[in-house]
Amino acid sequence: MFDADGGGDINTSELGNVMTLLGQNPSKEELDAIIEEVDEDASGTIDFEEFLVMMVMQMKEDAKASGLSEEELADVFRILDRNQDGFIDRDELWEILKHTGESISETEVDTLMIEGDKNNDGKLDLDEFLKMMEGVPAS
Repeated sequence: MFDADGGGDINTSELGNVMTLLGQNPSKEELDAIIEEVDEDASGTIDFEEFLVMMVMQMKEDAKASGLSEEELADVFRILDRNQDGFIDRDELWEILKHTGESISETEVDTLMIEGDKNNDGKLDLDEFLKMMEGVPAS
């Protein structure tokens, strides 16, 4: 989706395109700094897992600064929906959260799913995700 050259990772230029789609306008230096911060294997690019970490970190920063709009949260939802089925299931949520550097247990992930999954189908749709994100404190 964002890997324009099909190389399996995202370079600075591709990251810039993603950030632009999300309403950001970072400089090349800022993009380099973002990649350096999440590039665990020091490849100079970010793979999908590193990309998820970056997105969650960016989401936290944006929420602290001014909050994300519903449209921006919908973009984040589509990015986090790894298999593009229109839902974030428990395994996708666990994969996202365990790579953020936050200390979170599988029980806590289960609790998040139970609290967010209002129709009890075992996954979060966009509306449930938006409602869940409304409850995330901005500090």
